[in-house]
Amino acid sequence: MSRKASGQRHIQPSSRSRILLRTIAAFKFVKALLLVMAGAGVLHLVHQDVASLAERMVETFHMDPGNPYISHALSRVANLTPKQLHGIGIVAFIYAGLFLLEGIGLWSLKRWGEWLTVVITGSLLPVEIYESLHRPTVPRVAVLLMNAAIVVYLVRRIRSKA
Repeated sequence: MSRKASGQRHIQPSSRSRILLRTIAAFKFVKALLLVMAGAGVLHLVHQDVASLAERMVETFHMDPGNPYISHALSRVANLTPKQLHGIGIVAFIYAGLFLLEGIGLWSLKRWGEWLTVVITGSLLPVEIYESLHRPTVPRVAVLLMNAAIVVYLVRRIRSKA
């Protein structure tokens, strides 16, 4: 039975909705690209002396190695094993793939893209809220607010079509 015969019909999104959906898709594509670059960068570090590289970065950017935050970051980086670096790189690629899939679905104006984005982005909101409350930074809070707005918009859009 076709969709039209079953009483369901495909409603083309308005011009405003198309622009919003494609803007969200572009945001997802940018996140995917950044994660691919981060994953590749981390995998490149597997056979490097990560602690020395981190110390050189601190010197290059004229950061205070005695700063408790910098000191803590340096000690954490120094303790990363090649296995952990592989894991971080693989997770970055997996998330990049998910963001790419969301972006493709949204750019194509597919309902599954909206659902997928609500599920994935919505499932990450508790982690983003926790991080924003415990380690607030302007970019972290901005991404949280943007992701929350995306989920609210898409949920309202999905419910209005049902």
